Amino acid sequence: MIPKILLSFDVEEFDMPLEYQFNISAEEQMKLGKLGLDKLMPLLADPAIQATLFTTANFANHYPDSIKALSEKHEIASHSFYHSSYSKEHLQLSRERLSAIINKEVVGLRMPRMKQVPVGDIIEAGYAYDASIHPTWLPGRYNNMHLPKKLYKQEGLTRIPASVSSFCRIPLFWLSFKNFPYSLYLALAIHSLKTEGFLSLYFHPWEFVDISAYGLPKYTTKGCQSSLFEKLNRLIADLKKHGEFISYNKYAEMQANH
Repeated sequence: MIPKILLSFDVEEFDMPLEYQFNISAEEQMKLGKLGLDKLMPLLADPAIQATLFTTANFANHYPDSIKALSEKHEIASHSFYHSSYSKEHLQLSRERLSAIINKEVVGLRMPRMKQVPVGDIIEAGYAYDASIHPTWLPGRYNNMHLPKKLYKQEGLTRIPASVSSFCRIPLFWLSFKNFPYSLYLALAIHSLKTEGFLSLYFHPWEFVDISAYGLPKYTTKGCQSSLFEKLNRLIADLKKHGEFISYNKYAEMQANH
């Protein structure tokens, strides 16, 4: 079976500066999120790629036409209602709002910042799968070294973890992509893809526009002005040689029928 590559973007308001006590208006947060999404459009138009866009309902409410258009080719999944605030009700409200915008059922969830919420709440809100698991250790965030690296079921909910290296569980997320030498990142990604049979990667559209003026650490903004987009295109071209790009939902369905 051809290994599967799950490429995803967390489509959201750019509120990260607030974590670093840098004031940024809600309007500016939305503007930068949309600029980043626009920058990714050529990549998302590639006929060989089906991606999953985990989208806050807040963002989709501001740009419904863009999200609806993207849903014709890519999977739209929930990234809760807001990126910086949460209540249990947001799970169902975000799924229903996104479904209404794209006129399709929304079945997947990724919580902002991989926040863990009760599995029962996710099921109750109507989701078929959750992609909020990162089976690694990130100091100050989470320690999930004990969790599976492959798709698994928990209380009947399908959980699709973000990918880590096959040894030592080095995270293969957006910060690694920015800061690791390209050859090292690619080698780790290909090894994980071949070992686990799938590769689950996530990025944010705002990474691909100039965010250097918002008080963020250099390791979070590296390459934002231009080089990161070309680096991502290179990664996709290299990964195409080793697997097939499909949505999270399609992967979950394939594994259920396997």
